[in-house]
Amino acid sequence: MVYILQALSFFVGGITGLVGVIINYVKLDDVRNTWVERHFRWQIRTFWIGLLWTVIGIVTTPLIIGWFILLGISIWIIYRIVKGALALNDGKAPS
Repeated sequence: MVYILQALSFFVGGITGLVGVIINYVKLDDVRNTWVERHFRWQIRTFWIGLLWTVIGIVTTPLIIGWFILLGISIWIIYRIVKGALALNDGKAPS
């Protein structure tokens, strides 16, 4: 479900990504020491790294480099969402 929320964040300004990471933190204790915990950590890491580089990209857009940063982080986030969702579908932890 959080992978879907992360994907939707591209279309609704990031709010569903925030909802997804909140769900991850709230439910993290429920999945501790299971193979699903790796997915939660993967999703949390994707959110925070994505947020950091998105902010850096926005701040540097006047310098033109920001547009490349935003493109790069968008591709990276999509990759992580797809890779994580496929691993979850196969019953495996993302790697």
